[in-house]
Parts: sequence; C-alpha cells; structure tokens
Amino acid sequence: MKLYNSVGPNPKAVRMFIAELGDEIEMQDVDIMKAENRGEDYLKLNPAGQCPALELDNGSIISEITAICEYLDDKKGSTSLIGTTAEERAETRMWVRRIDHSIMENLANGFRFSEGAALFEGRMRLIPQAADDLKTLAQEKITWIDGQIAGKDYICGDRFSLADVLLFTFLEFFTQVGQPLNEENSNIMAWYERVKERPSAAA
Repeated sequence: MKLYNSVGPNPKAVRMFIAELGDEIEMQDVDIMKAENRGEDYLKLNPAGQCPALELDNGSIISEITAICEYLDDKKGSTSLIGTTAEERAETRMWVRRIDHSIMENLANGFRFSEGAALFEGRMRLIPQAADDLKTLAQEKITWIDGQIAGKDYICGDRFSLADVLLFTFLEFFTQVGQPLNEENSNIMAWYERVKERPSAAA
C-alpha cells in the first residue's frame, strides 16, 4: 500500500491513526501548495483532488479520512480505535459523524473562506461572508463536547478512538491559523494535553 500524503490536518489524521495501529506504510508526498493535487496525474488517482489517498496493493484508490482509517482497521482485524464490538463501533461512528459534520467542516471552511482564501481562491467557491459564522458554529460544538466528556479520558470514555484522532488533528492545525482553543473549556483543554502526549501525535 502507499499513502499519498501532504501538509494539513487530513493527512495528519491518517498518519496518526496508522501510528496508533503500529503499522508502517509507504508514503508519497504531494505538494498541495503548488497545486500538485490538482494536476492531471493526481486527478487520475483521486478525482476529488484531495489528500490523503490510499493506493491499495491491487492498484485501487481509497480517499476520505474515515474510509481509509476504517479500511486499515479492518485489515488489522478490528481494533479498539474503531471498536471490537458492534456497540463500540457504533459509538465511534456516532462521534466521528458529529465531529466531522459539526466541527471539522466548519473549522476548515471558516479557514478556507478567510485566512486561507489566497490558497483556495480559484480551487473552490469561497463564501467569505460565512467565515465568522462557521467558526462560531465550530466553537459552539466544541463547547458542547466539553460538557459531554466531563469525567472521561477520551471521547469514548477510557477508549482512545478515531474520534479523538480526528478532533485532535483538526484542533491542532486550526489553532495555528486563527481559531484558538477556548481555555474555558477545561475538559477539552485537559483532553487535548492527554492526546498531545501520545507518541502518535507526532506522526
């Protein structure tokens, strides 16, 4: 297998997940700053023009963070990162959906439509007037999760999961580009420091 890698939180999430699995996968860097991901050769691999993308041994391509991570987990034999029971898997997928839909997308678009506009202009439709509201929506949901994880080590209780990987990698990236953590969210702040100490966080 080969992972098409780049800068940004999306590839970092997959790299962190791979590290948590204890796997090693060949990686090929794609220079998204030079729009290599929008070039003809890369679009043949991944028509969505995004990173990461995972090339399987049979030559087929899987893209999207969750699809890649679930595939790798399946190949490993179902770990606690997704869940070893139907109940655990449902819990993980519930939180992944909430984080992806309400936090990750809003953080990302809030950045694309404001601080990141110079990079994304011409690549996608920008809605600059929506940027502040999208950032606010993301922060409101982060505050909601702060309440939900009171007394827990991780989002799914004492089980570190893909939900933690996704939230951490996106918060880590976007705090550096105009969307800092709200220090009043004490549970999130403590959780963030716990995850940051994991060896996989350096992936």
